[in-house]
Amino acid sequence: MTDDEKKTRKAHGAIRPALGALSGALAGFAALAVAEPVAAWVRPQAAPVLVVGGAAIDRTPAAVKDWAIREFGTDDKLVLRAGILGVLALSALALGILALRFRRSAASGVLLFGAIGGAAAVARPDSAGITDALPSAVGAVAGAAVLFLLAGRLRAPAAEGGSVPGGWDRRGFLLAATAAAAASAGTGALGRALQGAGSRNAAASRDRVVLPAPASPAPAVPAGARLRIPGISPFTTPNGDFYRVDTALAVPEVDATTWRLRIHGEGVIRPVTLSYDDLLRRELIERDITLTCVSNEVGGPYVGNARWTGVRLAGLLAECGVRPPSRGGPADQLVARSVDGMTIGSPVEDLMDGRDALLALGMNGRPLPFDHGFPARMVVPGLYGYVSACKWIEDLELTTFDAYDAYWVRRDWAREAPVKTQSRIDTPKPFARPKAGPVMVAGVAWAQHRGIDGVEVRVDDGPWQEARLAAEGSRDTWRQWSFAWQASKGSHTLTVRATDGTGEVQPERRTRTVPDGASGWHSMVVTVE
Repeated sequence: MTDDEKKTRKAHGAIRPALGALSGALAGFAALAVAEPVAAWVRPQAAPVLVVGGAAIDRTPAAVKDWAIREFGTDDKLVLRAGILGVLALSALALGILALRFRRSAASGVLLFGAIGGAAAVARPDSAGITDALPSAVGAVAGAAVLFLLAGRLRAPAAEGGSVPGGWDRRGFLLAATAAAAASAGTGALGRALQGAGSRNAAASRDRVVLPAPASPAPAVPAGARLRIPGISPFTTPNGDFYRVDTALAVPEVDATTWRLRIHGEGVIRPVTLSYDDLLRRELIERDITLTCVSNEVGGPYVGNARWTGVRLAGLLAECGVRPPSRGGPADQLVARSVDGMTIGSPVEDLMDGRDALLALGMNGRPLPFDHGFPARMVVPGLYGYVSACKWIEDLELTTFDAYDAYWVRRDWAREAPVKTQSRIDTPKPFARPKAGPVMVAGVAWAQHRGIDGVEVRVDDGPWQEARLAAEGSRDTWRQWSFAWQASKGSHTLTVRATDGTGEVQPERRTRTVPDGASGWHSMVVTVE
């Protein structure tokens, strides 16, 4: 062997690990790309990243989920998806390098990932059965084949004109890698196009919806309910600003023309299956209702007020022959099931006690956005969302709390969770530096279904002073408040507390969100200049 051949062979040896890693990356790309059209054919929810991500969410302890929501907010799912893709990418790179010496073992590793994805798909609460494992399985076979082929080109003996003795099949590798990348890109594009067709059908079904005028419109919001103070939360939260907390890695886009809602279970004398048009033809009511997530920390953002349009849940249940426990009904829990497998259990007594519990179809005068549950969701004033506000509903089952634990209850949250009295300072912001003199302190307070009768503000360790309350929208909405503070120079702590409609004062003691919602006074530090 000549010196030039030795140098070339050494250079080729140095680059082979990088090319092995590239082979693994292309194999991973092929696996995910091939899974796309298969998932479009089976069910979009069976895509490998979604099922693995869903399994990760299902198995994450409540405290960790709470931390993720607190740290990442509505970006928590984006962070999870990025993490899953990062793990898959690193694994693919490692398997590609391994394939340089152990080609069959590395290809088997790709198949193992497919088996994990398939098992996760079948185990999901919304699984349609063994067919949900097909996207992961078929994708893994494609990925293993690509890795086996490319690794073979890197191990092949010298081809005439293509390499040097003891080197690798440069021409064969480049051709195979290019073909694999092109085929994967095309297959992935096909899969996205097929899935996009389903999304377009769902969007078209929503665009065609014209919400009928409600038979019982919401009372006009009192003029004094909307304070014109910069920085305060508006009385009505725009749809685009309304908080979203759920476990769906991809927002379900449901075609309203094929959607159905089934009502059945214990004490249901007349089970029924309803279409979206069936609900639109019913008597609709419209109400302003504030929703709160149980993951909302003291002073947190996961609360909003909207005008909801929908069907009374109590009326629907009564037509099916359901009676609340106080009237001898056998079921004390209504389990709502979402198209993504989420289960949420609500007390039947609360749903039928006269409050405006809704199967909501509209939000702020428009059909529900997909993010917020189109075609239908539950809205129940006075209960935290995890025990009442199921989105993308397709099934309502009457049962008992003893017989069934819903999704969050199995993860250490309380079975029943009435909203706790809370208040929040919206302005000034924490660590603000206002000028000495008049400073407007303002915010919102809420105690749905009990209402807010008073708000007090304290500066440092001084006495509690009454804030000015805006007019009340209803007992089911939050209430704005303001306090004119004559601020003196220096660092100050502002604290707020509320009194609800029963006369109970918001407790001082701080608790975390688990198991039934946070409590405590909201406070912040500002420096007056």
